[in-house]
Amino acid sequence: MTEQRKLPIVVLLSGSGSNLQAIIDGADDDLPVEIRGVISNRGDAFGLERARQASIPTRVLDHTDYPDRETYDQALMELIDSYQPALVVLAGFMRILTPGFVTHYQGRLLNIHPSLLPKYRGLHTHQRALEAGDRVHGASVHLVTEELDGGPVILQVRVPVEPGDDEATLAARVLTQEHRIYPAVIRWFAEGRLKVTQGFIELDGKTLREPKIMEFNQVSTE
Repeated sequence: MTEQRKLPIVVLLSGSGSNLQAIIDGADDDLPVEIRGVISNRGDAFGLERARQASIPTRVLDHTDYPDRETYDQALMELIDSYQPALVVLAGFMRILTPGFVTHYQGRLLNIHPSLLPKYRGLHTHQRALEAGDRVHGASVHLVTEELDGGPVILQVRVPVEPGDDEATLAARVLTQEHRIYPAVIRWFAEGRLKVTQGFIELDGKTLREPKIMEFNQVSTE
């Protein structure tokens, strides 16, 4: 049996890179991807160290070195394209992307967001869920469009809000589930099960009209 061709990806991040680590761990197992590069807009992002430990090429493209978003995003596109990825994965990349950037990677640009979209787009999602008295929170993997956190949602996981939760405990519980759903969607891309044509998502040959739901599973954080 011939070995499955690995999907070339580039990961963008700004912080700790725990979702990057989940992808690295998956690739070390049987996730059929080749992480060709990890790019950050911050030189102090710990995700860069995670990549180095896994012998993945890293680059820092500091947004403060550029006069505006358009100039930065053009340089970022050129850097990403030098790795020739089939998929670009946002893993805590804290930048609002310009329409030109999003259009350039249309249909092959993924993001993960810590809420059950379309609820709580933007920041402070866990705090907002607690303030609203939600009993169920979660995370979503979606295609990126020009609308902030507004692209079609592919996969979600619903996470219970426990009595006594604060922002930190809820965030930690959601994060363990992010580490499950992001590699799952990337796997669908890599295996050819998930395809995007003219803005429509197909999974296993059928149009995805609403997000798939992955059941909550309490994962050890040790």
